This record gives sequence, structure tokens and C-alpha cells, in this order.
Amino acid sequence: MTLAVVRSVDSARSLHGSLDVEAFEQEMIDQYSLASAAAGTLDATTAADRSVVFEFARFLGAPLWSAQPEDADRYLRAARRERRLATSTVAGKATALAKFYEFVIARYQGDIHALFGQVVTQPIDEFNRPRAVAAATAARIPPTTDEVGALFASWGQALPVARKYLPAARDYLAASLWRRVGLRINETVMLDIGDWHPDLGAHGKLHVRHGKGSRGRGAKIRIVPAIDEVDALLEWWLTDVRHQFGDDADDPSAPLLPSERRDAMTGHATRIGAEALRAGLGHAVQAWLPTWTGRLTPHVLRHYCASHLYQQGMSLKAIQELMGHSWLSTTTQYIHVHSTHIEASWAAANQRTLDRLGTMTTRQER
Repeated sequence: MTLAVVRSVDSARSLHGSLDVEAFEQEMIDQYSLASAAAGTLDATTAADRSVVFEFARFLGAPLWSAQPEDADRYLRAARRERRLATSTVAGKATALAKFYEFVIARYQGDIHALFGQVVTQPIDEFNRPRAVAAATAARIPPTTDEVGALFASWGQALPVARKYLPAARDYLAASLWRRVGLRINETVMLDIGDWHPDLGAHGKLHVRHGKGSRGRGAKIRIVPAIDEVDALLEWWLTDVRHQFGDDADDPSAPLLPSERRDAMTGHATRIGAEALRAGLGHAVQAWLPTWTGRLTPHVLRHYCASHLYQQGMSLKAIQELMGHSWLSTTTQYIHVHSTHIEASWAAANQRTLDRLGTMTTRQER
């Protein structure tokens, strides 16, 4: 094992040539990767961020600490217009650069100023940061409650006569979990039979062990109450359907949502994949809500869940916990209300005011 030399901002070394400058730049990137790992960022995310930094360095053609906002302007513009990268991809590159320069400013500002007499500037600012979040959120505005209700009503009625009943029932249950409690598709895929705890709480609870962590961190575990009739759906599934996939229905470690394929070693059903569940939803939408073909995805149903629960009166904080969001600001991006929601809220607020005034008048008369 070797030990790295640690220098304080008061003991910056002198550089003797371009090779030393490149080594110093490489050190910054390596230390950034080390800090990301210490924060729990996944290796794949760290590697992707590093590649963006190296790409920007090649584009810049100068030391990274010399970058200015106009350099980032040119880089992001080229990515969008010349390379024709997707808006979300360009936004991801901007986010990676912003995080790297936050690190450099916090950890290396003193060394860089002592060595080069230069103050590091954050090149990603409020003017050139892509507005990908707003655009992506707008693309995920879900169908109305009536449309979603009609889809699932027709889907449910067609199950008994489906050509392949078992996969049709499985896809219906998965989509119901997205619609009613906002599970992510990977969270749904990774559920085991033992993750269902019917005796916990008023409705039973699902133990989601593979939740998405923020900023590339590892799995975030949470407990999801089986509200909005999910408890009844799971009882139907485990009582009437799941055992038809094989003799592992009593095994807590068996997949809750299996495929029709068999494991060569055990003979048990293997775990269903995300793409198969997406396809199942797609076929149902094409059959019973064709105007949303290609647009109603598992993630859009997750947006629908948040919006529907908010309209039903659930607080943003409760929706945040249900959805597994680290930040309340993320939850607000999932809330899409109809045009009459403001008027309804205004009327409700006025009614509460009138009720209070009425109570005060009654007390004064007494």
C-alpha cells in the first residue's frame, strides 16, 4: 500500500512545465473521483462524470481551472447543435461539470491561486444551465383520472379471456403498483414474495429494498403502505394467481412478479424483466387507451400517482415519502394538476374562512 502526499493550501508546490500542469490537473480529477466514492456515488456514475470532465478538457484546450462561463457556453452549444445530443444528455453533462467545479473551488482554490494567480470560476451558471428538468416534466404530464380509470377497467375486465392469462395478470398488477403507489419499474421487478407484509399497518406494507438513491448513491430502502386498494390486489395475486407460475409461491425469496421461463437449476420461474413489463403496459394502452400509445409509460403512471394523491388531499410530505424522493423539490415536479385546481383550492380556502367567521359570530352572540 502506498501513501499519497497531502499538501495544504499554504504549501503549494512550484510547477516546472506542462507535464507537471497535466499531473496537477489529473490529480484534481482523481481526488474528485475519490470524494465521490466517499460520498457513496456509484462507480458507474463517477466514471461517467470523469469522462465528461476529460471531454471538456479536450474541448477547452487549456487547463481546467482557466475555464470561464463562455467556454461552457461553446461546449454545451456544440453538444446540442453540432453533435445533436439529446437535451437530457446535454443537461447531464452540464450537471457533471457543475459538480466537478464545485469540488475544485472548495478543495483546490488556494493551491490554484498560489500557483497560477488565478481564481477558479464556476463555468456552469444560471444562464447556460440547460432547462432539461422542466422540459422532461412537461413531457410526463399524465392522462386524466377518467382516462386512467377507463384503461384499467377495460384491462381488468379482459383478463379472464386473455390469450395468456398469467402474464396478462402479472402486467396488470405491476401497472397497478405504478398507478396506485408510484413504484419505480426496477423497484417493482426486484420485489420478492417476502417483501409483502400484510399484517403491518392498516393496509399492509411493501418492503422496497431496491429504491433509487439520489445523486448516484446506492439503493434506498423504504416501506410503502398498500393504500388505494393495493392490499386487495396483492391478496388476489398471491391467493389466486402467483402459485400458477410454479411451486415456489410459499418461498419468501421467490420473485413476486415471475416470468414464464424456468431456471435450469431449480426449475422455478425466473424474475420478470423491466422491458417485458413495459411491453405489457404498451399493449394494454394500445388496446384500451390508443390516444396515449407510445406516451403512457411506467414513469408517467408514477407521475399520475403523485398528481392523483395530491388532488385527493394527501400532503406533499406524505407523497414524498411514498415516492421515495430525497428532496421535496423533486416531488413538486411530479405534481400535475388540472386547470380547475386553483379555483377549487380558492373556493375551499374561502369556505374555511367563512366557517371560522361563522364560529366567531356564534361565540360573540353567546
